[in-house]
Amino acid sequence: MFDMGHPWWEFVLRTAAVYVCLMVMVRFSGKRTIGQFTPFDLIVVMLLSETVSASLTGGDESLLGGLIAAATLITLNMGAAWLSAHSRRVDEALEGKPTLIGRDGVIYKDVLKGQRVPEADVEEAMREADCDLKDMRCAFLEADGKISILKRQG
Repeated sequence: MFDMGHPWWEFVLRTAAVYVCLMVMVRFSGKRTIGQFTPFDLIVVMLLSETVSASLTGGDESLLGGLIAAATLITLNMGAAWLSAHSRRVDEALEGKPTLIGRDGVIYKDVLKGQRVPEADVEEAMREADCDLKDMRCAFLEADGKISILKRQG
């Protein structure tokens, strides 16, 4: 139970490598992947965790090895959050920036396609904001995947 099959630092290195690789993959997969899970996205996340679990511990099933990997993940996550809070550049690199997807009643369909956002999602956001297309001043795809609608004044 406590006998580890690898040195402690190997768990840290393996976990850090998997964390960084997954962070990059998720970041490049798009904003909607992060913001709103479809049933398919949920399946991918569940399978990702199963796929990389052996990579974290190198096949070691000891209690200490698992706890070292878990502590490393939490520490890396806290470090990323701290860096994001203290550096705008790091925050934009990790979290992304809002993307303008419409202005003055015009939805930018090419931008939606590039961001892999269905037009129906924008229409839903417009309904939630109680805003007709003619009254829309701006529409943004936020860094977290949500869609924000700004109405015209008056």
